[in-house]
Amino acid sequence: MPGVRALGCPEYGQLQVLSVAEAAVLAESHHPPTGVRHRAGGRFEQNGAVTDASDLFPDEPARMPDVEDDFSSPSLRHDLWVADYLPHWTTPERSRARYELAGAAGLRLLIEEDQPDWREEDAPLRVSNLQTGVFSGPVGSERGTHRHRPDGLTVRTETPERLLWAPSSGRIDVTVSASVDEGCMLAAWLVGAENLSPRHSGEICVFEIDASAIGRTETRARTGLKAHGDDALVTEMVEVVVPVDASLPHTWSVIWGPEGTVIGCEGVVVARSPQAPDYPLVLMLDLFEIGPRSTAGAYPKTASIHAVRGWDGPLQ
Repeated sequence: MPGVRALGCPEYGQLQVLSVAEAAVLAESHHPPTGVRHRAGGRFEQNGAVTDASDLFPDEPARMPDVEDDFSSPSLRHDLWVADYLPHWTTPERSRARYELAGAAGLRLLIEEDQPDWREEDAPLRVSNLQTGVFSGPVGSERGTHRHRPDGLTVRTETPERLLWAPSSGRIDVTVSASVDEGCMLAAWLVGAENLSPRHSGEICVFEIDASAIGRTETRARTGLKAHGDDALVTEMVEVVVPVDASLPHTWSVIWGPEGTVIGCEGVVVARSPQAPDYPLVLMLDLFEIGPRSTAGAYPKTASIHAVRGWDGPLQ
């Protein structure tokens, strides 16, 4: 499909484009995790617009979140976030996130004009990222969080294990405003920490949103699961059309556990699978710039993370 990039993941072929209603119908073919409410043939109202949907996302758990951050503190919470993108596969000046705290508006991830490529071999590719943990083996080894491809990723910067929050099941809600800047993509992934085994490498792709896919009334996003090196999983990715302008604040949610994975946007289920990784997962929130650099006046390029709420499983 033109415009679809398989960034940071193996090729998973042509993606089927689904509306929210079509995605909900497809989701009905899988057994949902406990607590998912069915409304076959129901309708979902958002900002006065009614969208057909057969499945609404479940309400938040009654208990308080295990982690919560609205980024309103004067400094980044280093007890929850590593402000580097997979630092073990590259060098510190290339992995370090560029960001600014914006008070009530949350945190802005930045791509700046002088920002280096994540790795020279992957150029042109620049990224600012927050993640809730990291692990690597020694320099020269192939052990590390999110070894997302087999072609030459070896540890360049040994990074001590820091799993600040790495649930094996649970729920996450993340509220974001995606970038509309040229060449940008905003993503939220749950990736295997791989600290216990390199087979623990599966990924829940909560969303990937290209700037070029954002419209005033609807947005295309990729979502689903990627197996990577986990031979117990099968890659299941779809591209969905959600009735939101993703450059404005909106919320994506995921629940995963023994009964499978369900992903939602603004309270509507958009994808479901009977599969789910069953090992520690690290949350990654990434702003990429892909392709040649823009003209000088285009920087900084930005996307906003407004809030993250997470519950360790089981949820009931």
